[in-house]
Amino acid sequence: MNRFDGIKDFGMPTLIENKNLEETASLCSELGLSFVELNMNLPDYQTEKLEGIQYFMNMAEKYNIYFTIHLDENFNISDFNRLVADAYMRTAARTIEAAGKLHVPVINMHMNHGVYFTLPDKRVQLFEEYNKEYMHSFKEFRKMCEEMCGDSIKICVENTDGFRDYEKEAVCLLLESDVFALTWDIGHSHECGNIDEEFIKGNAEKLCHFHIHDAAGKKNHLTLGSGEINIAERLQTASEHKCRCVIETKTVESLKQSVQWLRNNKFM
Repeated sequence: MNRFDGIKDFGMPTLIENKNLEETASLCSELGLSFVELNMNLPDYQTEKLEGIQYFMNMAEKYNIYFTIHLDENFNISDFNRLVADAYMRTAARTIEAAGKLHVPVINMHMNHGVYFTLPDKRVQLFEEYNKEYMHSFKEFRKMCEEMCGDSIKICVENTDGFRDYEKEAVCLLLESDVFALTWDIGHSHECGNIDEEFIKGNAEKLCHFHIHDAAGKKNHLTLGSGEINIAERLQTASEHKCRCVIETKTVESLKQSVQWLRNNKFM
């Protein structure tokens, strides 16, 4: 019996070893996982590729899986160059539209720290210095997502190497909307000394998605059970909030070992 029955599903990331969607979907099915998180950093999962709806639907049906989506890590709707920011906004809009047709429940995103200026005595983050412009971009982004996502898609903001204060302000603005939620990446959290844990737990009712992998010191994306993280404690939180969990290792072998570790410990 699964020790954490509240967890909605376990899934896998897009792995560089898998050369196409069918290899990825086949592995997902073979391991008894429920979904693949399509990574938009890769050429095969750019917006125009995701808009080939029938191909993705055929793979989902053939292997009895579904998809979530990870936006490009460079995603930056706050860039002061409006041509750049508008391109990211259009990318988000087209991705949401494709996600609706593909029955994707989660679109995962990072916060972009932006550019900083190094002064003799301090570092100045431009998004913090020009906070009015920064926050306006997130108000516009939230409005667009609310109009497009409906009740079926959650846009989940993932922690990386520590939210800056101006990012926390923007994330809180997004979380005022039911369209937005949080992804807790437990490996990233460990790597930066869990400095985001208080913020995440303070918004625990918004937890929707987890990226799970082990970590040891600054080494990240390790096989589950091979590092320093109390995986059971994190999975308990995921279960309490009925989250999906991506087993975010970086190799096929590490993924297989992590799935076996979860089964051996009756976590799935």
